[in-house]
Amino acid sequence: MEQLKLLATRAGVGGGKITRNSKLFKTIIQAIQQKKGEQIVSLDLRKIPEAVSSYFVICQASSTTQVKAIADNIEYQVKNFCDEAPYRHEGQQSAQWILIDYVNIVVHIMQTETRKFYKLEEMWSDAGLAEHDD
Repeated sequence: MEQLKLLATRAGVGGGKITRNSKLFKTIIQAIQQKKGEQIVSLDLRKIPEAVSSYFVICQASSTTQVKAIADNIEYQVKNFCDEAPYRHEGQQSAQWILIDYVNIVVHIMQTETRKFYKLEEMWSDAGLAEHDD
């Protein structure tokens, strides 16, 4: 029950609806770019009833070291600029695919081959896609 309360309070963090112009969203994209994440895209899931969040942000990296560096930088920058900690994160051990869950935004940092295999953009093809490369 405590987790439900946490989710309910965190859903409203940041003063309302999450958009691509939200501070949290922009901070995540900038943190990825700082560590040279590649093929950065966001999927707008707000119109998909089955979606677990409002947005997915997906990027790739060429090594486990870079995947970990991107994930660490996202958490660091978001904590410093948005005063937010992730609700949960997964995949730090193998660093093939690290997921960082900020409730309304779920970030997927994947190695290139892992991204090609799972094809998240195809799986969520009904979502609006935007590219965020420099």
